[in-house]
Amino acid sequence: MKNKIIHAIFDDEQDVLGVVQALKDNKVSVNEVYSPFPIHGLDPVLGLKETRMAITAFIYGCIGLCFGGLLIYYIMISGVGKSWPMNIGGKPNFTFYHNLPAFVPIMFECTVLFAGHLMSITYLFRNKLYPGSKTTSPDPRTTDDKFLVEFSYSDNKSIINKILKEFNVSEINE
Repeated sequence: MKNKIIHAIFDDEQDVLGVVQALKDNKVSVNEVYSPFPIHGLDPVLGLKETRMAITAFIYGCIGLCFGGLLIYYIMISGVGKSWPMNIGGKPNFTFYHNLPAFVPIMFECTVLFAGHLMSITYLFRNKLYPGSKTTSPDPRTTDDKFLVEFSYSDNKSIINKILKEFNVSEINE
């Protein structure tokens, strides 16, 4: 028999956690959970792996740190710094390492700037939320106050109905 898809809508996130766990225990395939905010503890229940976004944040921060250092070196030491030497706080402006304590705040801010902005862009494109993308949410109420669990079943509808009623389902759509 062909698998049918059910959309179960809930009012409380604890009911969503319970029903997903119960469906997984009964070998029902949960396709997706739509929620207006992240639900703590849902990832392990669904069996999702951790993302590599922390690694990309570190890489973007390193790029920002390098860019900040190169920018300061160009402005203060070489290039413009040789033509228009700047005496800031009595520090010599001939070497980068003598001036490093004065450059640390700027390099830190460049690190945060690059990591924050590039992580936002990466997140939006990774989740296909770029400008012009189409929504895939089956119910627009999931962006306000409802939780939707999408799962497929083949022949065990009575068990599924019993599980859904046990966890206070507010609406069922096939």
